[in-house]
Amino acid sequence: MIYTVTFNPAIDYVVRLGALTPGAINRNQFEDYQCGGKGINVSNVLRALGFDTVALGFIAGFMGDGLEKGLNAMGLKTDFVRLPEGQTRVNVKIKAAEETEINGIGPNITDADMQKLYAKLDAVGADDTLVLSGSIPSCLPGDTYEKIMARLEGKNLRIAVDATKDLLANVLKYHPFLIKPNNHELGEIFGRVLNTDGEIIECAAELQKRGGRNILVSMAGDGALLLDEGGKSHRIGCPKGKVMNSVGAGDSMVAGFLAGYLKTGDYEYALKLGTAAGSATAFSIGLATRPQIEELLATL
Repeated sequence: MIYTVTFNPAIDYVVRLGALTPGAINRNQFEDYQCGGKGINVSNVLRALGFDTVALGFIAGFMGDGLEKGLNAMGLKTDFVRLPEGQTRVNVKIKAAEETEINGIGPNITDADMQKLYAKLDAVGADDTLVLSGSIPSCLPGDTYEKIMARLEGKNLRIAVDATKDLLANVLKYHPFLIKPNNHELGEIFGRVLNTDGEIIECAAELQKRGGRNILVSMAGDGALLLDEGGKSHRIGCPKGKVMNSVGAGDSMVAGFLAGYLKTGDYEYALKLGTAAGSATAFSIGLATRPQIEELLATL
């Protein structure tokens, strides 16, 4: 089974405007409500590719009820911890000449709440896959990912981590199966600006020395680079298309990569499917669908 964790899920209110004018009344040309959060995005794209997942995390209040019902209606399995106070957050995503986001805060998560999540994670077993995505809410300690991975150490499961800076660097000692920084995030870890594939491979190899197994580096319109656990580098370009949306593209890449690997065990195919999934979301208003992914995959 594949499990995803989203500490601070949200209902995303997505609007498209011809232009955003501050201080004036702006009227939508298009609007949509989407159940959001990085782990939830991964679950959604994996579902589209034919894989069952269980979405874990925290929900609260009537907004949390709506989020859970929406995910269940989409066919996603959920096992959230319900918080006694607060509201699941609402994020506003404005698509105009530039993308603008207003993200909510979300409910408070206590240590007692975390113990309930740990109890659910204890059920994860050998050969399962766990995806940890995104930042840690300010109400939780910054080493939360480390605590989760330490607790699960020795269970022989695949853990994928999509995070930045210290949050990512500090979990390498637990040998995650996959980490997915973009090229800018990878450079930030080493205090460098990475301009060439050689520089990216050099830094990815250093992360492998620290414990990461497969290092998947996304590079927006320049494609992606994978340094697999056997030390082989794989490079791929980006399919052609009009970028309409950056939200969820990285999550879709993670989902596509995992789906490709779990289906075939082949890293080159996993990279192709991950790139197709990430690009399909970037070329769409919402998350990629299977037909969109398969259409782009055929061009790679």
